[in-house]
Order: sequence, then C-alpha cells, then structure tokens
Amino acid sequence: MKKFLPLVLTILILFCFFSVQADKNVLNVLTYNSFAVSEDVIKDFEAENNVKVQFIEGGDTPSIVNRAILTKNSPIADVIVGMNDVLLARVLKNEILEPYESPELKNIPDEFKSDPAFGALPFDYGHVCINYDTAYFTDHQLAVPSSLDDLISEPYKGLLVVENPTSSGPGQAFFLTTVAEYGEDGFVDYWNKLLANDVQIDNDWSSAYYTSFTAGGGNGPRPMVVSYDTSPAAVPFYSETPMETAPTAAVLADGTCYRTIEFLGILKGTKNREIAEKFVDAMLGKRWQEDLPGQMFVYPVNREAVLPEVFAKFAIQPENPVSLDSALIEEKYEDWIQTWNDEVLVNY
Repeated sequence: MKKFLPLVLTILILFCFFSVQADKNVLNVLTYNSFAVSEDVIKDFEAENNVKVQFIEGGDTPSIVNRAILTKNSPIADVIVGMNDVLLARVLKNEILEPYESPELKNIPDEFKSDPAFGALPFDYGHVCINYDTAYFTDHQLAVPSSLDDLISEPYKGLLVVENPTSSGPGQAFFLTTVAEYGEDGFVDYWNKLLANDVQIDNDWSSAYYTSFTAGGGNGPRPMVVSYDTSPAAVPFYSETPMETAPTAAVLADGTCYRTIEFLGILKGTKNREIAEKFVDAMLGKRWQEDLPGQMFVYPVNREAVLPEVFAKFAIQPENPVSLDSALIEEKYEDWIQTWNDEVLVNY
C-alpha cells in the first residue's frame, strides 16, 4: 500500500491543479432569461481568450439583482449583465460590484453613465412607449395620441392595453411614466381615469402584445399597447423582402415614453478578474454593440456602433422621454405600487 501512496498523492495533486485550471477557464455570467447574443460573437470571444462563457439565467431583472445581493458573500458568477437604472440605487447600496473603468467608456456618452465609481457600466438603452396599429388609425381617421391625457379622452376609449407594473418590465416603465408626469399625488387619479376609459391591464408583455394587440399577430381587439420604441422595426427586420412601411409605430410625443438604461458589472469576489474585464470590454466594444439591436431590439450605447438600416428607418427614438432618479425609485417605489394596488387595481 505504501508504495502506491506517492502515486495516489501525485494523481490527487494533478486533479486539483487541473480542476483549478478548469475553473479559471470558465467565465460565469449572471443575466436575465431573455438576454441574447449571436453565436459567432460568443465563439470568437471564447477562442480569442481561451475561455468558456457560461451564462446563468436568473429570471427577470429584479430576480438577478436580488440573487446577486443574496449571494454577494459567495458570488455565483463573475459578471452580472442586465441591471437597469430602476434598480441601480439598490445595486450600489449593496456594494456587489467591483469598480472597472473600461477603456471603451471613451466611446459612451456621459448621459448613460450613472455610477461615478464605474461599478455599473451602461451597455444598452431603450424606451417604453405606446405602440399603435397604423392601419387601424388610418381606417378610423383617428389622430395619433399626442399626450398621456389623450389616452383618457373619449376618442381612445377601449383602445389601449397596458401591462401590470407588478409583473411586467414595460408595465413598470409605463407606471413610472405616469408618476413622472402626474406626480405622487396625481398618478392614482390618472390611472382611475384610464380605468374609466376602459383600459385593459394584462399581466405581461407577451399577452398584451401577441394576444390583445390588433397588430401583434394574434388579431386582438386593442389597437394600442405599451411596448418599446424598437418594436415597430421587428416585422421589417424579419421580413424576407424589404418593407416601405411597418404595420405599427410608436407614440413619441413629449412625456409619453420612459427611457431605460441597462448595465453590466464585475461582481465582487470574482476569481477571474482579468477575463471578466475583457468580457466587459468586448460587450462595450463596437462588434458586440452592433450585435445588440438585432438580438434584443435595444439601442447600443457605443457611439461608434452602426445601427441596422431597418432600425434607422423604423425604430425612431423620442426626443424628450421621461425618467426618474434611481434613488427616488428605491425610496418610494414600494409605497407607490402599494397605493396603485390599493386604489387602482382593486377597481379593475
């Protein structure tokens, strides 16, 4: 037995060595379920850096943030992708990110940089807006709404479907738009006027867009839906032949759209800091940024990234979107949504 002991020890040492090496060659990235990137972009990054990128799908945006906070003393990933500005104050308060001033930040406008410590770095942005069925509005000779007030007027009665802010990201953004426009003392009154104007509240974006919306593919009854300013580009983007017009468009009037920014960051405690930095640089670089629109229908933050032609034509951005300070949302959101549940949803 003794003569085999050195051999056994050698095998154990080699096993531990190669296990450690294997761990170093895997980069774990925590992200939401709908995150997407082209296969060739990932494969090229892995080949160039001798690493395997392992995406850990953690649910929706609040879920991945909560998961990262709960596991911050023993992080389950090296990088987190998909934090948004609504939850940014919570992220920063819990100190789950390591600062990293990526060289790619020089190509990103300051308006997207919300963390002065460079823990949370912006990688995309977009706007939640009312989308409408262009054929319906043309056929009924109906003017496109030019304000949130229009949505509570008689001509638009029974035409709008929104999502529940407690179970939907776009629904939450539309809810915050109403808080921004009507204030803490006025948003409940506005929502009850929406109810009086026969608004429909669906639980999620898929149900609202694909089932209730007239132009979403399900031939629903409502010609207006809360969606994204990039949504009108979807049908032309996937069309096999070029399209001159899209079946939908977004309401882009001042004060009707909510801007959202998404962030990524290196999680504290990572043992793969060097490759995590390279991953961040790659995500903020031109190639990855140009891949984002076609994968997730968002806008790149890198000013050098070129949008697909169909985006430039059909995904028109609002000139004056609204947004709320993340610290204010962190402080007041639970009270706002509880009030909405108690004084609005109860009447639905």
